[in-house]
Amino acid sequence: MPSSSIRVVSLVPSLSETARAWGVDPIACSRYCEQDDLPHVGGTKNPEIDAIVALAPDLVMLDKVENRKEDAEALSAAGIELFVTNVRTLADVGSDLDRMATALGLPSQTLEWPDYATMQADPPPAVARCFVPIWRRPWMAIGPDTYGSTLLEAMGLANVFTDQAVEYPEIELTDAVVQGADRVLAPSEPYEFTAEHLNELSEVAPVTEVDGQDLFWWGVRTPAAIERLRTALLR
Repeated sequence: MPSSSIRVVSLVPSLSETARAWGVDPIACSRYCEQDDLPHVGGTKNPEIDAIVALAPDLVMLDKVENRKEDAEALSAAGIELFVTNVRTLADVGSDLDRMATALGLPSQTLEWPDYATMQADPPPAVARCFVPIWRRPWMAIGPDTYGSTLLEAMGLANVFTDQAVEYPEIELTDAVVQGADRVLAPSEPYEFTAEHLNELSEVAPVTEVDGQDLFWWGVRTPAAIERLRTALLR
């Protein structure tokens, strides 16, 4: 495994996980990164800017969806170098992993991952039409050009809300019925659906609970996440 002495703060859970798998331990991370042995510097949407600056990191890692523009601007104004990801589809993963390895000072040729662009471009025939809720009150779903949606499509599961104008549309449960959903995939995050909520969702179609991290956290976990989801959903 390559090594790096870079001082990095990560405000993105999937990037923290990937960096540590590559042998790079952030000097701090967000409280949502599930890295209990590392110092925490606020959340993804409300990082403690002063605390981060005081740590004098060489690099802070952020994501355009996970983090706020104003926080990135504040860190940049403090003279801190930023690494920003913008993975919207499965095909984006490989290129951003390459960029991340370079930013961390790691030789990317020693790190390997599948050809995700080809995987997304040549998906198998769809075996189910899925509705994936991510919030309640209002109900929200994953829509087009999202990592989770394209991950499922590469496995042969069609997302019924890819015709929407936004990535995470607000919907009514009846919309999922009209769109022809024959399966509901209820992820464990970002919203914790209770038994009562699952009963509501079952009025749309049969519900399968899935690991939200496997569905939404891209990076070093992606290959194994695909296999775990495939086992849970397709076999």
